[in-house]
Amino acid sequence: MDGPLQRLGEGIGKVVYASQHWVVKRERQPAEIMSLILIWKALRWIGRILPGKVGRDLLNRPSRYLRAIKVLVNALMYPIPRAVWMATHAGQVLRIYRSRDSRGEHLARTLLTGTPLVPETVSFPPTRVRVGGWPGWLLVSEATERVDCTLLDRLSDLAHARRFDEIEVWLDRFLDHRQAGWQRGLFSLDAHLKNFGVTSDRVVLLDPGGLTDNWDEIADRLGFEDEILRPHVQLGLEFTLRDRPDIAARFDRKWKETVTPERVRSRWPSTGAPEAA
Repeated sequence: MDGPLQRLGEGIGKVVYASQHWVVKRERQPAEIMSLILIWKALRWIGRILPGKVGRDLLNRPSRYLRAIKVLVNALMYPIPRAVWMATHAGQVLRIYRSRDSRGEHLARTLLTGTPLVPETVSFPPTRVRVGGWPGWLLVSEATERVDCTLLDRLSDLAHARRFDEIEVWLDRFLDHRQAGWQRGLFSLDAHLKNFGVTSDRVVLLDPGGLTDNWDEIADRLGFEDEILRPHVQLGLEFTLRDRPDIAARFDRKWKETVTPERVRSRWPSTGAPEAA
């Protein structure tokens, strides 16, 4: 590709740049992550008090706001010692995020590399590449297969096109993907559809930061899931399926039948699963 890689998207810890077939990632510095945590907490508070669609748009597509105010927040944070910020609740969130992200990346590399559950990754000697916008270039040694879109975006597009039968197919593939992960001894604590991608007819994991093999954490999450009455809302599908409550109800039933301690144990490798209580 002759031109610079284009900014494709961003999360709390990473910024993604893409060519036609591959993506590379820039890891954010801790100060950047801290400012984004503070911004996100503020956006959630504002989103709760704004009416209807305004609040939802603020939370669902905040990227265009982030770049406009992140510089300001960084400037306000700069004169305050790092130790002060790290003693706040936002500092605690940062520590938990970095710990879980590091663990999830390690688990994905160890147990998912080379499987159809994640995009293909290639490694190469450190190479300088141009990227659009700041910082202008990156030194990278790894690239990941570019997916067609996130699973959340695919489902939204299908709903807009009124292709609801295909939505159910993709939701079934999503549940199959989760169970295939359990068979490899992994459970995602953050199974939001924006963390999964679509490539051809496969669902793949994009963000491994929520992966765990710790059964105490898994049990806590399953207890939380058991209290959720409408899983499709928790996954961000409330408005995608607002015209098809029948599909939402069928998916909720399948989710409640699948995401249970008994089902997870039955799929888990026999050497790693605890005894049923």
